[in-house]
Amino acid sequence: MRIDIVSVVPDLMQSPLSHSILKRAQDKGILEVHLINLRDFSSKTYKQVDDYPYGGGAGMVMMCEPLSKCIEHLKEQRSYDEIIYMTPDGDQLKQKTANTLSLKTNLLIICGHYKGIDERIREKYVTMEISIGDYVLSGGELAAAVLVDTIGRLIPGVLSDETSALTDSFQDELLSPPIYTRPEDFQGMKVPEVLLSGNDKKIQDWRYEQSLERTKKRRPDLLDNNLE
Repeated sequence: MRIDIVSVVPDLMQSPLSHSILKRAQDKGILEVHLINLRDFSSKTYKQVDDYPYGGGAGMVMMCEPLSKCIEHLKEQRSYDEIIYMTPDGDQLKQKTANTLSLKTNLLIICGHYKGIDERIREKYVTMEISIGDYVLSGGELAAAVLVDTIGRLIPGVLSDETSALTDSFQDELLSPPIYTRPEDFQGMKVPEVLLSGNDKKIQDWRYEQSLERTKKRRPDLLDNNLE
């Protein structure tokens, strides 16, 4: 999979994309992530990519021309399965969305900055709009890094144990059950006996019951969604 990310400040994403699982995925050649500096496509003397909004108001807006030139340049090199704009008013990122995107080949992510991008870019190029939550960041870079991480870890071969991602929270609309590791007894708090039994069916049944109970207590909305 290849993911291209367009940003005004691409250096913001260097660290989260260069460590741990995502680094191993790129080292293996399973995942390619390319950061594109939008300023490289500005025709202005000082590489300006923003301007004042029509109609007045505070803040600056990312202009059409640099974004259009950048997107057209990238599209000449490859076809994109999705062109994604990270924005607070997009569809909230869900595990199902990550699952779907992990099956794609080429993705282009646009990071908003300032007050966002000119609406005409959204209308002409963007095929998906994604939000990582009901809050506003200084730009879409950190949101894009979150999206890449959620997608990247699902690509076959990225995780050493590919079944690990299948047991994550939200994969089956339930939260994950409690998890334990050594020591068996920590300050008088013991690992549930069923996990030490070696009986796979009992263990799976216990984990499902714990997932269900935890979801009822913490995220009952997930169970409501299953009933819709």
